[in-house]
Amino acid sequence: MMDFTDRTKPIREGEELDLRKVEYFLRENIPGLKGDLTVTQFPGGHSNLTYLIRVGKRELVFRRPPFGRKVKTAHDMGREYRILKALRPAFPYCPAPLAYTEDESLIGCPFYVMEKIRGIIIRKDLPAGLSFTPEEAGRLCEKLIDVFVELHQVDYKKIGMEDFGKPQGYVRRQVEGWIGRYRAARTQDAPDYGGIMAWLQEKMPVESGLVSVIHNDYRFDNVVLAPQDPFRIIGVLDWEMATIGDPLMDLGGALAYWVNRADPPPMQAVRVVPTHIEGMFTREELIARYSERMGISLSNSDFYYCFGLFRLAAIAQQIYWRFYHGETKDERFKLMIVLVQVLEETARRVIERSDL
Repeated sequence: MMDFTDRTKPIREGEELDLRKVEYFLRENIPGLKGDLTVTQFPGGHSNLTYLIRVGKRELVFRRPPFGRKVKTAHDMGREYRILKALRPAFPYCPAPLAYTEDESLIGCPFYVMEKIRGIIIRKDLPAGLSFTPEEAGRLCEKLIDVFVELHQVDYKKIGMEDFGKPQGYVRRQVEGWIGRYRAARTQDAPDYGGIMAWLQEKMPVESGLVSVIHNDYRFDNVVLAPQDPFRIIGVLDWEMATIGDPLMDLGGALAYWVNRADPPPMQAVRVVPTHIEGMFTREELIARYSERMGISLSNSDFYYCFGLFRLAAIAQQIYWRFYHGETKDERFKLMIVLVQVLEETARRVIERSDL
């Protein structure tokens, strides 16, 4: 069987690590490390930076904040590490956290290390040689949603995660917070989003009454599939934005990445996961499966989807701001403005067709 496991690349210019200090920290804090140390970088992601460290035969994942502009809560390494520590016993898809330090004398910022989950990660398109029949694609969607529901049904109080968020007023804080962030990060070439922001404020639902651990970036390229069984999810990655809040807002964030086969060309152009292949659920089917598994009725999904699109646009604009102002050399960030523009067009269509 072909090997479809995720691959790393050489470290991008300007994102190198002080290997001498990193190696000292690892050997001091993780027992049993033997052999030479090598480091490569995972190519995905636009926020916190992720590296693969091999020490002999052992594989570790190293996480640090991005270089340049800091967004305090989004890049809190200690918080991300504590979330993994608390959540993993109840949600075993989390990577095992191994070590964390706030000592900025090492590499200039806090960082943490976790165990590598070896498996398949599907990104914009399926790896060469890997394909799914329409039936298999639908089955994979079912698994993706079922694990999402598993997360939302974790008893966060039982595992001591009450202090990781403020569920009361969560929806309003999110809408108002992302409006503020978008305005603060807006560049001259970015759309206004005024009508969309006003619609979100006007159509904001009352509290759903649902409270759970939410991932806040749940999509295909943040899950790990078993190497020999790509229909089995063995890991969920990138917990930097996880919190306690309304899971329907988490659903909206997931919908924002879900490009249907029938969506217009601009949306296809910014697609980041292969939700367009034959047999993949539509957004409507995703909502139906989620609602059924959660045991809820969801009549205002347009609000959550539109919020997800706007939130993704705000995140992309924050990333683009760093490139626009010369704080990063990563050429991928240059195209973020295109995503911001396409998401505005998509959100407008949602609003025009909505009966809310």
